Amino acid sequence: MWWGVAAALLANLLYSAGFVLEKRALAALPEVSVRRPTRLLRLVLGSPLWIGGSLALASGFGAQLVVYRTLPIAAAQGIFVSGLVILVLLSSVLLGEETSGRERYALGAILLALLMVVLSLKEGSDTVSRGAPAPLILLLCVPSLALGVWLYGSAERRARHRHRMPTTGVEYGVAVGLLYGVSSLAIKGVSSHLGVLGASGFGGAALGLLRSPYPYLLLFTGAFGLVMSQAALQRCRASLIVPVCTTVTCLFTAVLGTLAFGETLPEDPLRLSLRIGGTALAVSVLLVMPKHDPPRPSHPSPPVPRELTSNHEPRRPAAEDSGVPAGQGAAASPGKGAGGH
Repeated sequence: MWWGVAAALLANLLYSAGFVLEKRALAALPEVSVRRPTRLLRLVLGSPLWIGGSLALASGFGAQLVVYRTLPIAAAQGIFVSGLVILVLLSSVLLGEETSGRERYALGAILLALLMVVLSLKEGSDTVSRGAPAPLILLLCVPSLALGVWLYGSAERRARHRHRMPTTGVEYGVAVGLLYGVSSLAIKGVSSHLGVLGASGFGGAALGLLRSPYPYLLLFTGAFGLVMSQAALQRCRASLIVPVCTTVTCLFTAVLGTLAFGETLPEDPLRLSLRIGGTALAVSVLLVMPKHDPPRPSHPSPPVPRELTSNHEPRRPAAEDSGVPAGQGAAASPGKGAGGH
């Protein structure tokens, strides 16, 4: 079980590093859009820094497979949210994103939540499910994927309006979080099929996996999540959009995943309180964190020369810059005022 805790912390580090590296690479690229996915892929695949970030995310996926084989889903989500601490620190160092006092207090609360979840674990007493009914998984995942794509499309349509308000990234975070929530359930399903290698051999496990919905859910969320997350990361602060995405993913996986895979919570009252309290604290902190950057203070205007602030303009000859004799200037003015626009 403690291997699962170590794997979850490693996954946090890999995912946070991957997001930050991709964000830094996207900042140096031209603007990308989900409406031109081929151009987006061509641009990001030409960036060595972005490729390094994607490899870190792929490694985090491998660590997550180990986590779901050794830890219950609810406990795993309580540990995964602690990755926000690593993300904020890396964003500050590598991206120069400033952390507010409210965000620093939130990091301390998340570390407390992590400690509570870890203390709720007990070797040999937690149930780790190995499977879920495929119709139930599809019933939960297909509408969630459709909702995520629709939310992202709605945010994109609003972003194209000329007089739109500046985007906060919340809509993008919710949409991508739904896709990653489905991906998390698919990873859990893949890990359960890999766990039967010893009983049925590689061929039997591979055939069972291909008959399940999990690899196809992973392909869909991988393709759409790649394009959607890159456009969102380029437009929004990484330490802003990722907490929103993490909140949705953790809630989706902890609640629906626990029900779908039939995992039970601890029976001991103290461990149950620590498990529920730690997960609730972590999610609550993410929910109350600021979802948009405060407005930047405007720079003071340069001082205006004294002669320009006077209520009276300097006296000058009537014929200067007018192109008419001095005697005609007064006569021309009423005519201009009567017939001008």
